[in-house]
Formats: sequence, C-alpha cells, structure tokens
Amino acid sequence: MDDSRPPTSPRIAEQDQSDGPTAVLTGRWTAADLAAGSTLGQTRSRLAALPASHGWDLQGIDRLDHLGAQLLWNQWGRTWPARVALLPEQRSMLERVAEFTTTPEPAPPAGLAQHFDALGVRVLEGLAQAKVGVRLVGQLTLDIGRLIRRPHQGPWRDISGHLFQMGTMALPITSLVGALIGVVLAYLTALQLRQFGAESFIVNILGVSLVRELGPMLAAILVAGRSGSAITAQIGVMRVTEELDAMRVMGIAHGFRLVMPRAIALAIAMPLIATWTTLAGLAGGMLAADLALGITPAFFLNALPDAVSGANLALAVGKSAVFGILIALIGCHYGLRVKPNTESLGKGTTSAVVTAITAVIVVDALFAVAFRSVGI
Repeated sequence: MDDSRPPTSPRIAEQDQSDGPTAVLTGRWTAADLAAGSTLGQTRSRLAALPASHGWDLQGIDRLDHLGAQLLWNQWGRTWPARVALLPEQRSMLERVAEFTTTPEPAPPAGLAQHFDALGVRVLEGLAQAKVGVRLVGQLTLDIGRLIRRPHQGPWRDISGHLFQMGTMALPITSLVGALIGVVLAYLTALQLRQFGAESFIVNILGVSLVRELGPMLAAILVAGRSGSAITAQIGVMRVTEELDAMRVMGIAHGFRLVMPRAIALAIAMPLIATWTTLAGLAGGMLAADLALGITPAFFLNALPDAVSGANLALAVGKSAVFGILIALIGCHYGLRVKPNTESLGKGTTSAVVTAITAVIVVDALFAVAFRSVGI
C-alpha cells in the first residue's frame, strides 16, 4: 500500500509467522476511510492479490465497521478462513455481517415447461402484432374509400411531400447500387458463359434477373432502410412530443393524416424507383458485358426485348407497389407503438427496418412461387 496516505487508512502487510504467511491488517477499516479518494479500489486490489493460503491477523485494526467487515467477508469467499486472529468485538461484527449476507441461489435450469411457456408468449405476441397489422390494413382501406368519396378533403399536400422525400430523394442511391449490382452480376456471369461459348445469353440472364427479381428487391430493401426508418422516426417523435395526443384531442384521425399519405406515396413511388433501379442495373450490366465479353450495347438493346417479356415487367411493377404499401404500413405500425421516450424510439426504428426488410424478402418469395410460370 502507499505509505504516503494518512496513518488511519486501511493497510495490509504480509508477514511470515510461526504458522505460515499471514496478512496483517492495520488502520481504520471504516466507510469514511475506505471512501477517501481511491482507497477502496486500492484496498480491493491488494486483497485480491493475496494468496488464498494466507492467514489473517485483524488484531491491529484500530476500528472496523460493517463496510470493512463486508469487504473482508467477501474477500474470504463468505466463509471463515482456516487461520484468523480476531478481537472479540471484531468477531462479533463479522458474525453479524455473515448472518445478514445472503448468497443468491443459482437459477434452476429451464425445463421443457419453461421453454413451452416462452414459446407460447412469443406466439401470443406474434398474434397480437398480426391483429394490429390487420386492423391497420382495414383502416387504410376505409381511409382510401373516404378519399375516393371526398377527394377535396384528401391530404394531397402530404402525399406530394412524401412522394418527393421517399421517391425523388431515393433515386441517386438506388441507381448507384443498381448499377454496381449489374456490373458485378455481368462479370460473374461472363466467367461462366465464356466456358461454354454462350456469351450472348448474358442478355437473357441480366434481363430476367434484374427486371423480375433484383431490381424490385434491391429498390425495396433500400427504401425499407431509408424511408421505413424515417417513417417510424417521424411518427415516433410525434409520440414523444405528444403531437399524436394533440391530434386525437382535435379529432384528426391518425390513419387518414399519417398512415394513408405515406402508403399512397410509397405505392406510387416504389414501382418508379424499382424501374429506375432496374434500368441502372441494366446499364451497368451492359457496360460490363461490353468490356468482358465484347457484347456491344446495340446488340444488348436489340436482344433485350426478346429476352424479357412484358409479363416480367408487369409482375415487377405490381409487386413493387405491394412492397411500397408493406413498408409504409410497417413503418407506421412501429411508429404508432413508440412510447414517449427516446429508448423506445430507437428500438422501434430498428425493429421497423428489420421487419420491413424481412417482410419484403418473404413476400418476394411468395410472388416467385405464385407466379413461377408467368413470363418464363
């Protein structure tokens, strides 16, 4: 221990006595002295460094209170050491600490019943989420019917603003990712096609894969990460700032003014974004095919209409609109469930992005199975 400290500070010295190495404790082992500066941390470190075989001599301690006794009792592993020299009052203090110090019992291993209960809780939570989702879809249907009956009361300015934010502002990143995916796919495909002398079939592979699957899928995943999180964050901040409560008091329906404009905007924007991403991917693939296989852009453009039927394009546009509505509903769902605190806002935003991306992939797989004979 540091000898520059006051003489009342807790001190530990090691001595070789007749019965073996012994830790001799001196000073004042009280809460006030242990709390001074870094004394408590240094004392714990010094105690932890002592071998378990050491004996203990506490007779030189000037004063010992419950905190000092608890520190020693914990160091001893909450059991009496084999060799210890104590004063009667010190033994009484340590026995009192030992009596009221409880050792937490280890949790029993989870059995089959506990696992079954946990599964049941998860199933009930999933059913509750599904119930809220169905209610949200039903409310969206009613709100669209209201908009059709009374178009002059519709939130057209909100829809226009969301179209710009979620659609136009997403074009640069989606085009960049689409072009890079097209380049990568073309180069990887060229390596295989060159082995069989089937270089011209790169147009078919790029056309079908980008138009039918990768274009809409990439656009939906990017929009889910970009706009899905923004939707949840916007509505969640309204919950934190109590704007949602104010809207309810004023009689403004959340579904008509918050959910429906975003759903309509993404339903319109997603097919356009998917088409833009597909075109960027085809442009990147066409450039890579020219460089890797010598397939000229003129040949690529002439062969593309024969390789990709109009049914593939219609399917891509249709499922992109479904993706857009799905992303908007998931973002709004988690935004409306946010509690009025920042921690819930962060968790809701993360959950919205993960759920939206997962839902997009699942729905795309369902489309692939349901329309497997269309356009092929």
